[in-house]
Amino acid sequence: MRDPRSTTRSAAHAVAWLAALSIATTGVAAPAPAPVVAAPPLKMDLDDFEHARHSVALPNGMTLAYIEAGNPTGPPVVLIHGFTDNARDWVPLIPELDHSLRLIVVDIRGHGQSSKPECCYGRIDFAYDIRLLLDALKIERADIVGHSLGSIIAQTFAEYWPQRTRRVVLISSSGGARDGCAPPAGAVQPPTMDFRSQILQLKEPIDPDSKFMVDWWSSPTPVDAEFLRRQRRDAAAIPLRVWLAVLGQGLAGPELQATLPQLTAPVLLIWGEKDPIFGAKDRCSLRAALPAAQVRLYPELGHNPFWEDPAAVAAVINPFLLAAP
Repeated sequence: MRDPRSTTRSAAHAVAWLAALSIATTGVAAPAPAPVVAAPPLKMDLDDFEHARHSVALPNGMTLAYIEAGNPTGPPVVLIHGFTDNARDWVPLIPELDHSLRLIVVDIRGHGQSSKPECCYGRIDFAYDIRLLLDALKIERADIVGHSLGSIIAQTFAEYWPQRTRRVVLISSSGGARDGCAPPAGAVQPPTMDFRSQILQLKEPIDPDSKFMVDWWSSPTPVDAEFLRRQRRDAAAIPLRVWLAVLGQGLAGPELQATLPQLTAPVLLIWGEKDPIFGAKDRCSLRAALPAAQVRLYPELGHNPFWEDPAAVAAVINPFLLAAP
């Protein structure tokens, strides 16, 4: 990886550089990830990635920032990041995805370089932005890949616009509350992060290096330190009102079970078993609602498995996305 502080390329050069990436893939089912003793090196220059952003004004008044990578004439794949992240979320994974794919990597509303309106931050608002983005790019049908909050947006998009959806990958996701998925009384549960109460206590300006922010981006295995520093920095720049709006509208009781039967596209579910945010009951609720879904659980990884072992995660995603319709 080159020094991430170098910033000499133009946006056009960065776009060409991204599009020309030769992305290696095994094309076979992923083996269990090997023990990691150091963070996997990033295979993309962070500054090149930043300079490659485009933006598009949507008919609903939003402006969405996005980056295209891979093959510009290939099958389109939309990558949707999680809460308080941005398109950079996918930098560890992009070089591992198949080089034939056209990757459309978005900053969702309220995040990154996209609009940060006073209203609205429900899951349907986010999903409708994605539909309008596809309209603007003249894409009729796409694969949708989402992580965490982005996975809830991906679910919603596939449920409400099935004709625009080919395949769906949900990483670190949840199906909401479901009968029969609560842990048995007295069962020992892994540690979870009480992120809601901590977010409600935040004050502006948000300190990107506070204990909460470091914990918010922690993983059970190492992740590139400069990548994480930039993630924290950009999240701290998101207005606190947006943090609270997403917490209250996009993540609070979204009643996912009610609409999951509308998700008819093929689905791949990916989790890290050490995820402190979405745990066993979330996996249960989503698997029960989508019994035909393919499932991959990485025992040693956490909430961001594609940061921790991007090659192993891509080795599952690639054959799924490349399968015939």
